[in-house]
Amino acid sequence: MAVPVSSSRQTIRSGVGVLALGAAIALLYFGRVFFITVIIAAMIAFLLDPLVVLFMRMRLPRGVASFAVCAIGLVFLYFAGLGLYTESLSIISDLPAYSDRINELVDNAADRFEHFESGIYRTLIPKRFQEQAPPPIEPPQVARGKRRAASQPAPPQQPPPIQEVRVRQEPATVFSAVSNYLSSFYNLVLMASFVPFLVYFLLSWRDHLRTRFLLMFEGEERDSAQSAWAGVGEMVRAYVIGNFLLGLLLSLASAILFASVKLPYWLLVAPLSGFLSLVPYVGLPLAMLPPMFAALPMHAMPSLYLFIASSVSLLHLFALNLLYPKFVGARVHLNPLAVTLALMFWGLLWGGIGLLLAIPMTAAIKAICDNVGELRAYGRLLGDS
Repeated sequence: MAVPVSSSRQTIRSGVGVLALGAAIALLYFGRVFFITVIIAAMIAFLLDPLVVLFMRMRLPRGVASFAVCAIGLVFLYFAGLGLYTESLSIISDLPAYSDRINELVDNAADRFEHFESGIYRTLIPKRFQEQAPPPIEPPQVARGKRRAASQPAPPQQPPPIQEVRVRQEPATVFSAVSNYLSSFYNLVLMASFVPFLVYFLLSWRDHLRTRFLLMFEGEERDSAQSAWAGVGEMVRAYVIGNFLLGLLLSLASAILFASVKLPYWLLVAPLSGFLSLVPYVGLPLAMLPPMFAALPMHAMPSLYLFIASSVSLLHLFALNLLYPKFVGARVHLNPLAVTLALMFWGLLWGGIGLLLAIPMTAAIKAICDNVGELRAYGRLLGDS
């Protein structure tokens, strides 16, 4: 019986689709540094584009407005880095106090564990087995044999045999590990140095790129592409600005709480805790680490640590349950299953930076699917309604 032509074509299309998907995943993995750099630059460009439009309303050319916005952003990053560097120098000068406090905590924990272990031993093991038994009484024949053997002179010691030594060159594991780490760090720094230039070119050439992109389509497809372009830009701006404003609110609230208990370096610890709290799924423990570490050399009582843990937890729960849906969730519209699978996929593919980019990239894919007729079913699959 002959196989229908349409069925064979469908099978071929499915196979080609699977192969294309595998090739795309491999390309994303092996070219992850390049793609991460381009995606971050594109997100920053979408975020800064309203400021460029604002400067253009002051009768500035788009190139000059883009340069002014990038310069302001670099100045802001410079002062933020300068403040971080200044606080880091103070922390480095206090590292001996942190080291002593950590050693004290480790010693206390070891002593408590040993005390707990001895208590368990005394509770579970009967007393007659806890005492050491007296040495057994040997028979007279055995004792006389041991004395006779001790009185005889020891035989002369033979020189040890000469062992064969073979010299084999070991692989330079430490050198290779250090070189691999430095090479990956060099590639990261090299790609990061391109971000300001990419952002500037994406902003200054925005109209040109948009026009050339839309010319690739005709008719209704061009309208769908234009809607997808606008949807991705709106989603990126909503996600980044929403998270930034929410991080600022959490940082301000954390700063007030940490300053009230005179926590060291609260100006640095509060923003770190506030923005780390926004990391999906692991934000709460990450937000607790900076204030817990800052409190180590100053306080030994557990009351401060309980205050820090409870306040950070309350802020985290309040932000995610009440503020996050209003600031970000109303624009993203992703269901929890899609978010979880996206975090797993991009985290496995790109590591920690994949976890940070998973939600905006998945939301961008949904925005494209929502504006393309053939892909709207996938957009509804990713959506929350």
